[in-house]
Amino acid sequence: MGTGPVVRNAERDDVMAICGFGEEHVRAHYAPLIGEEAAAKQVRMWWHETNIAGAVARGAVVVADDGGHLVGVGQRGRDGDDHVIYKLYVHPRHRGSGLGRRLLDALIGQLPEDAGRLYIEHFAANERAGAFYEREGFTVDRIEPSSSGDVVWRVRDLR
Repeated sequence: MGTGPVVRNAERDDVMAICGFGEEHVRAHYAPLIGEEAAAKQVRMWWHETNIAGAVARGAVVVADDGGHLVGVGQRGRDGDDHVIYKLYVHPRHRGSGLGRRLLDALIGQLPEDAGRLYIEHFAANERAGAFYEREGFTVDRIEPSSSGDVVWRVRDLR
């Protein structure tokens, strides 16, 4: 019996699997929340090969690998001086398993030691994500209107 998914830094060979994960799971996840067209737009904008390959090359992506199958993705970046998690997704079969927390911890572990806070954003309609981030110590910082639905920005103090 296996020990479950391994969380690791993404590698160049993972890029197409990450793109496929977005196409298959992210689109399906968001369609009921923000509509089919907006969900498709999110995948086109953020889960394409150029975007993912660049983030992987910067060392900003972690994956959960379950015997060669991608079952989770996390990506961090910057918004000005602020550190932000832009992607944190777990395959539906692995939700509630602690894998989201493991991906989050891996991303936090990549931050510089002097990082004082971390932001994360999600669509307001994604109440499940909001509840998860709240449990993980993120509080609402602001809500920004978007054509795809309001975006909630949360922050967590890392000190």
